[in-house]
Amino acid sequence: MENKKVIILGSSRKNGNTTKIVDGISKEHNIDVVNLSDYNISYYDYESKNIDDDFLPLTRGIIEKYDTLIFATPIYWYNMSGIMKVFFDRISDLIRIEKETGRKLRGKKIGVISNSHDNETDESFYIPFQKSADYLGMEYLGHAHFNANILNQQTKIELTFI
Repeated sequence: MENKKVIILGSSRKNGNTTKIVDGISKEHNIDVVNLSDYNISYYDYESKNIDDDFLPLTRGIIEKYDTLIFATPIYWYNMSGIMKVFFDRISDLIRIEKETGRKLRGKKIGVISNSHDNETDESFYIPFQKSADYLGMEYLGHAHFNANILNQQTKIELTFI
């Protein structure tokens, strides 16, 4: 792989502000997008009753094809969106039942794009992404925050991790 990138979009609205931001970045930098709302991903289950949903096949494909994962999420109640949180919770499956797949995350890179109605967000918002990267042996590249009230921020799309 030659540092192939993907944006993993986790928003409850398919045509919302986060999607508009991601579309602009994707087009400008020729980056693939995986929209989590296009998939059936169940909550984490200790008994793995959800083994047949879309999470494992989707994640296997992402891990095989890309080495930089950029997570894009609106900020809901000072945290990542619910759909993004479910995706992150399901990474536990890669530690418990798909260990070989989980090991392939080592050495990959991640970045984060966030969006709210503020010009910036508290650095603590990014801690789950940073700690997850560290735990999984991934390199955290950084993050960028966008104000949904100012959607045409083309100058800010110069993300350090792209």
